Amino acid sequence: MGGKKKLTLKQMERMHEKTAPPKKESKSGGGSASEKKVAGIILPDIRSEKVLSELKKLKVLTPYTVASRFDLRLSVARDMLDELQQKGVIQFVSGSRNTKIYKPAD
Repeated sequence: MGGKKKLTLKQMERMHEKTAPPKKESKSGGGSASEKKVAGIILPDIRSEKVLSELKKLKVLTPYTVASRFDLRLSVARDMLDELQQKGVIQFVSGSRNTKIYKPAD
């Protein structure tokens, strides 16, 4: 009665082509659109003058702005902001359970 019908040979070939890994092309063709850039998981040196000057340029510091500026994951950016607050480099302004807002210390 009901149920899935048997696939034709052509349909089975198409399904197999979709599930098979793509063949590698030569490297002279340029970059591939499927390549992903993985965000860093290593905390940048927060004592560095370059990092501190970048943070002082920003009016508002949120985990998202720090993560996008330094190419970090959000969890690493949150940890970085917490550590900077403990050292007195930035001040906590406002926030909820999910998002915290900081500003550079004067």
